[in-house]
Amino acid sequence: MNFLKNKTLLITGGTGSFGSAAVEFLSKKCKLKKIIIFSRDENKQFEMQKKFKNKNLRFFLGDVRDEERLMMALKDVEYVIHAAAQKQIPASEYNPIECIKTNVYGSQSIITASIKTKVKKVIALSTDKACNPINLYGASKLCAEKLFVNGNQLSGDKGTIFSVVRYGNVIASRGSVIPYFKELAQNGKKELPLTDKDMTRFFITLPDSVIFVMNSLNNMKGGEIYIPKMNSIYIKDLIKIIDSRAKIKIVGVRPGEKIHEMLVSQNESNLIYEQKNSFTIYPQGITNNNKIGKKIKLEFIYTSNLKKCLNKNKINHLIKKSKVL
Repeated sequence: MNFLKNKTLLITGGTGSFGSAAVEFLSKKCKLKKIIIFSRDENKQFEMQKKFKNKNLRFFLGDVRDEERLMMALKDVEYVIHAAAQKQIPASEYNPIECIKTNVYGSQSIITASIKTKVKKVIALSTDKACNPINLYGASKLCAEKLFVNGNQLSGDKGTIFSVVRYGNVIASRGSVIPYFKELAQNGKKELPLTDKDMTRFFITLPDSVIFVMNSLNNMKGGEIYIPKMNSIYIKDLIKIIDSRAKIKIVGVRPGEKIHEMLVSQNESNLIYEQKNSFTIYPQGITNNNKIGKKIKLEFIYTSNLKKCLNKNKINHLIKKSKVL
């Protein structure tokens, strides 16, 4: 990560799971001039200050919806990772305008403030929910993706560069399914809820997500959507690993929920190239000379049920690697 040496990096929503893992990784691997955590929760910032003794770590209270505050935080910042988001699907369904304010208007605030303060590169974290979305959270993240890709048109040839990383569920992240099932089991629940017996999900570990984002930040030229190749699992297998004695109660599909997730849609197949461990969706108008990898055939889709799911032993290894059980 030599490209970050003596540079200043700001992480929005930096007190979340990704931000904490990123600070831990960067503290060991990089000699950054400064890491700025930008978030609106003072208690989480206080807890993070106690956890990390990095003398180059700074904290800035603020909301991504506040462009003026963002511009103050972005002074002399070269790189930005935009991780702030309203992520909970039910909360977004019942509080739609708050979801739009944070995920859409907040994204545009980041773009505008970064251009005005001459930030070098900004990469936004997206989700598999943004691919063919059926809920407001996914739709808002799809809109954010479009805004960040378009941000390159706003900044011009020599201005701020914007790109996106899109991936699936992160093991052990706040609000994810593993801590939820674990809590139910610890509280003595004999039945654990499952939407559908065939439900599958993409999963990635926190350290792997951080490394992928950092590599994408280094390699980005502007407008790319980077997608890692991810493991898929059956949620029913995950439940049995968390509590082998628990019965599974089929509860049916909840509002805004999919049986299988998607990382690449058929509509995107004409723009996507495959690399060894990832895919890249290039923006229209980029010449082939700037595209890395093998062109994917038309009508390609990448869903969590179209690749072989991990067996229980491999799922267990992945979870133990993430230190959540």
